[in-house]
Amino acid sequence: MIKSNNVGLRAVEKSDLEFFRDWRNIEEFRKNFREVRELSIIDQERWFDSLQQTKHINYMFTIVDLNTNEPIGACGLLYINWINRSADFSFYIGKNNTYINEENNSKEAVSLLIQYGFNNLNLNKIWMELYEFDEAKISFFKKVFNFKVDGVLRENCYENGKYWNSLIISLLKIEFSNK
Repeated sequence: MIKSNNVGLRAVEKSDLEFFRDWRNIEEFRKNFREVRELSIIDQERWFDSLQQTKHINYMFTIVDLNTNEPIGACGLLYINWINRSADFSFYIGKNNTYINEENNSKEAVSLLIQYGFNNLNLNKIWMELYEFDEAKISFFKKVFNFKVDGVLRENCYENGKYWNSLIISLLKIEFSNK
């Protein structure tokens, strides 16, 4: 387990799948994910099985509260491109419908995963695609971790009767090292 003061990141276990399903099916969360349909436990099991087959490019973790040892969220470095040394960053706190916040849990868990990506996996770039209406996450990553906007995918998401842009934001290893 990768640990900080209050949270740890550990490998995803089958026992986490019900948490993940329930969190991913929260309507306010789901609209922010690429997979927008309601998920079943069978969907989660298939996803878990696919993780076992793609461990060389997908590093997924359960975020655990170290005081209670309880799962509180999920995060990962996905679709790792080992030539470009880049990965897609995935993150949310599911417990108490938090999603993301500037309190310790989000900051600590994100910091742990970024450090792991840059220092252990030797990544050069961590990036994510966020829909423009996901203001909480965009603000958090830009303000707290200094992610930069790489580009915009115009009208790349359809939500609530409207097309929305996607932002591609990223952090380079040198930018994190200099922080």
